[in-house]
Amino acid sequence: MASEVLDNKAMAGGEAAPASQVIELPHTVKDLGIRKSLVQNIALKILYLQGELLLVHLAEQMRVSLSVVTELFELLRKEQLLEVKGMVGGVQRVTTTTLGNTRAHELLNLSHYAGPVPVSLDDYTRQVRAQSIRNVSFHTADVEKAFAHLVLHPATLSQLGTAIMSGRSMVLHGPPGVGKTVVAQTISGMYRDDVWIPYAVEAGNQIVTVFDSNLHDASLERLEERTDRRWVRCRRPRIFAGGDLRVEMLDLQFNPVGRYHSASLQMKANNGVLVVDDFGRQPARSEDLLNRWLVPLEHDIDFLNLFGGGRLFVPFDVFVVFATSLDPSKMADEAFLRRVHTKARLNYASAPEYHEIFRRVCSEFGLTYDAAVVDGLVALLEKSGRPLRPCDPSEIVQQIRWAAGYEGKPPCLDSPSVEQACRNYFFSA
Repeated sequence: MASEVLDNKAMAGGEAAPASQVIELPHTVKDLGIRKSLVQNIALKILYLQGELLLVHLAEQMRVSLSVVTELFELLRKEQLLEVKGMVGGVQRVTTTTLGNTRAHELLNLSHYAGPVPVSLDDYTRQVRAQSIRNVSFHTADVEKAFAHLVLHPATLSQLGTAIMSGRSMVLHGPPGVGKTVVAQTISGMYRDDVWIPYAVEAGNQIVTVFDSNLHDASLERLEERTDRRWVRCRRPRIFAGGDLRVEMLDLQFNPVGRYHSASLQMKANNGVLVVDDFGRQPARSEDLLNRWLVPLEHDIDFLNLFGGGRLFVPFDVFVVFATSLDPSKMADEAFLRRVHTKARLNYASAPEYHEIFRRVCSEFGLTYDAAVVDGLVALLEKSGRPLRPCDPSEIVQQIRWAAGYEGKPPCLDSPSVEQACRNYFFSA
């Protein structure tokens, strides 16, 4: 049974190179910072599955230096698990012996993991703390530039800027159609610097894979030769979860076939932004999801359950943005809401804001903006009791463009086109 893993010193953080600097390549097995037997087992499994390999190619698959692989080969050859099959350009080509095949088969029954060598939990924790999202500073000019494509009230923009500066958690709430999703997307897009994400972490005698090519945007820049390639240089994570979010996704995922874990959603989001869109509309109860986040939001530490028992404690360094059209006060109790540092409400547009949004949308799609036509639309909506939703201008102009394309004529923002667009776009009794 896996033991509970908690290193108070590691969880408190520590000095480490910031993300902009190189993580130095280890040159000995000891320098890797994890159990020697685990590194040997990974090498043996790779060779068993691949057959013969040059040591340099084994090093590439394990993401370690040639000196480390050479040291491993000498250790495994002494145990009669590996043998040399030839030389290519002065580099040995090796394979498993009969005894090595037997050992590798036994190891694969325990775990199929045969990839990059993991980093230690301590090293992972130190690196996450060193490249914390809360160390990233944004100021008024940065926020104004990022949100220049949106029409927002200055007070709202100031509130968003304060939340972004904190790098902690916030709730974006308000009625449907006021731009919560696009605001959340804009926030996540502001983080353009790089961080280091490991392929895998070893903790509690278990392997947890972290880097996910479907979620992490790896840098295409060539790494320096002295870089520890067990880490992937990526843009800060920007992960979106919507109506498909389930409570179990917030814990380690155990692969019963491969017999190793993959990181939870928020562990993959460490040092980045996690947007929970349409919060309150997930299959799981809102209370269950919120209770799961209570401790991480309060203490910046997350606890994850290991298969077979025990818990893994990892840093929680995530800017969580909850976007919801429901009333937060009815979804969560005070214990949770006080841990969410910013509550920003987005409202319906005023008439001047509605005009400005229309003007921008027309400019984007090449239509001539006509204030009188928009005045007529505003009067019509107010008479019918419909709010001025910021999303409407874009949808109405799209309807105009589709209709014009169907009729084979240039799109035009005039009263007949707007009336037709409204009939198509709005429900009518």
